[in-house]
Amino acid sequence: MLDNLPRGTICIEDIEIGMTRYLRKVVTDEDIEMFAKISTDHNPVHLDDDYAQDTIFEGRIAHGMLTAGLISAVIGEQLPGHGTVYMGQSLKFLGPVRPGDLVYAEVKVTDIEFSKRRVKMDCQCLVDGKKVLIGEATVLAPSRKFD
Repeated sequence: MLDNLPRGTICIEDIEIGMTRYLRKVVTDEDIEMFAKISTDHNPVHLDDDYAQDTIFEGRIAHGMLTAGLISAVIGEQLPGHGTVYMGQSLKFLGPVRPGDLVYAEVKVTDIEFSKRRVKMDCQCLVDGKKVLIGEATVLAPSRKFD
């Protein structure tokens, strides 16, 4: 057995269909600025109020991948948690996330392939109860057993 699994990690042996985990986060101007710096995506729709006002969004929006990163946080920190390896992620962006928005990011287990330690999850992010991102993730979950 592995003794070094962090507290809160859910091993493949304990994952069940329907399990869900979530987080809530307010997206700040600082988050958007840091994401632009790290990703090198300086599109003015994210950073320039005057420019963004004249777009279809009528104001600045967060990077879509910043929002998607909240899904990654739920997977990497909660379900399954530390030791999880991403295998794939589909994403569909349905609406903008603006500075100051409270984002609710959730994952739900929809399929488990125990022999390969693979877990599929539906993913969604909502702002004010409205879906702004949906998708599906496939991950390799940690195990208490050595391979």
